[in-house]
Amino acid sequence: MALGDWLLIASERGNPHARIDDVRSDGTAWSLGNEVTPLVHGATYFADLADRIAAMGEGDRIYFVDWRGDPDEQLKDAGDTLVDVLVAALGRGVDVRGLLWRSHWRKFGFHSERAFELGKTLEAHGGECLRDMRVRTGGAHHQKFVVLRHRDDPTRDVAYAGGIDLCHSRRDDDTHGGDPQPLQIAPEYGPNPAWHDVQVAVRGPAVHDVETTFRERWEDDAPLTSNPGRRFTSWLQAEDQDPDPLGEQWPPPPPVAGATDVVQIARTYPPLLPVPHDFAPDGERSIALGNAKAMSNARRLVYVEDQYLWGPEVGAHFADALRDNPDLRLVIVLPVLPDLDGTVSRMTQWHARRAALDPIREAGGDRVVVFGLTNDDGLPIYVHSKVCIIDDRWASVGSDNLNRRSWSSDSEIACFVTDERTESLATDAPAPDDVFPLRLRRLLCAEHLGIEEDDVPDDPHELFDLLVDSATALDKWYAAGAGDQPHGIRRTVARVHGRRRRTPWSRRRGRDRAARAAADILERSTGLAQRPPGQLRLLTEPELTAPQRTIANLLTNVVDPDGTLGRRESLRRLVTRAPAED
Repeated sequence: MALGDWLLIASERGNPHARIDDVRSDGTAWSLGNEVTPLVHGATYFADLADRIAAMGEGDRIYFVDWRGDPDEQLKDAGDTLVDVLVAALGRGVDVRGLLWRSHWRKFGFHSERAFELGKTLEAHGGECLRDMRVRTGGAHHQKFVVLRHRDDPTRDVAYAGGIDLCHSRRDDDTHGGDPQPLQIAPEYGPNPAWHDVQVAVRGPAVHDVETTFRERWEDDAPLTSNPGRRFTSWLQAEDQDPDPLGEQWPPPPPVAGATDVVQIARTYPPLLPVPHDFAPDGERSIALGNAKAMSNARRLVYVEDQYLWGPEVGAHFADALRDNPDLRLVIVLPVLPDLDGTVSRMTQWHARRAALDPIREAGGDRVVVFGLTNDDGLPIYVHSKVCIIDDRWASVGSDNLNRRSWSSDSEIACFVTDERTESLATDAPAPDDVFPLRLRRLLCAEHLGIEEDDVPDDPHELFDLLVDSATALDKWYAAGAGDQPHGIRRTVARVHGRRRRTPWSRRRGRDRAARAAADILERSTGLAQRPPGQLRLLTEPELTAPQRTIANLLTNVVDPDGTLGRRESLRRLVTRAPAED
């Protein structure tokens, strides 16, 4: 199949004002000759990032964008923090620029002051890191990417993109013991939440496309915030609100010798009022459009890992493909439970998840399986990755979740990756063994199954059955240690009703209690039989009462807004390439 069957051409991006495709004059919206490397886990990504920055010098450039940036986050065990690494680069003559989401009021649990702290420190050493609040009401800047460009050797240029923020809780590894600097989430995850996440490192011409995404936002004429109160606060704090000019953009890096990865950079931007983005006055939906185009080709296996799989539009996106292709299988890996423990917020997230999964399960039946993950301590692993792999031909790794806000309302970035060699293959022919989507799927499944990558089956039926058997075995092992009482995931999912408001003290006690309960079950189960390998647990969603569904339905538009409202388009049409429903 042609690359244009899997990827958007420039006119399909739906944003004629975007500069990202200007470097190409043939109407394509992707680049050839790239090398894409998966970086699974924050510890892997942070170490690679720190090492590459340490090798940069005079005249080189670091551009980064993030949802959150914690200055004191350690990038390596040696103790190099984010701010230390960036300040040291400034001392060597590197140009460092950053944009961080200003975020909502910190009383709601957000983090604007950490972005301010990082910005002031970098400014004091000659860099610039600004807080950006050019978002819709209730929206967020959710992109997470870093661009490293080298003045004298463009073959060393690299761009990182994916789901991993430069902040606390992300530096976990394959042991899933959690980041030594944790952010506290729901108590059921324990004192140091285990964190599963994915980033990619891109080398080759596509680095230029990621850099252009940064430059579009940095050079946008819209003020960093239109809120008079925030502007006054910034003035009182002597906060920089005027981005200094960037140097002239260098040409794209050369193709990597022997590399065959094809990369398309897709984005989400909402239309803003009162001052729209220069580069997207009507918004951009290329992530949603690109996902829809790729999904129309799905025939054998779709593998998904996602933090939030929410809403009927997402359900229709997958359900239509399952109905149209009776041999298609769908594997979904999600967090065991939401990261927030408040009764209303958890209830709303369960409702949003069921709105997606119910139509998917109805369409696919036993061809659909949903998993959660657990670590060796018996505690759930929080799944923060945003990955979709279709037939081992196409993969998406980005900041975008499978929900309305990522497809229409928040700012997002995604890397779509396929391979030049697949153009000559028939639709049902297997992909070459070393294509990126296949390598990524094997890498993730090997970890979740607890086996070597070479032992991961490529046949979708065989893989599907192996994943289900692994989860069933682990569920039975834990059930033996728990006896007849609900435990672990079963107990967590069951506790939707009758939850009381938790105080900070009760949350701390809850985290310790969760760790002790998991340890007790492990001890009993280990005494009965050896623990089966892997992390997979079969996942179901709790039933909500009618009043709970009514309340959650009203709140869904708050937690998962639809950025197409007020425009002459339908999110349903965008993500399924189908006529909008009346």
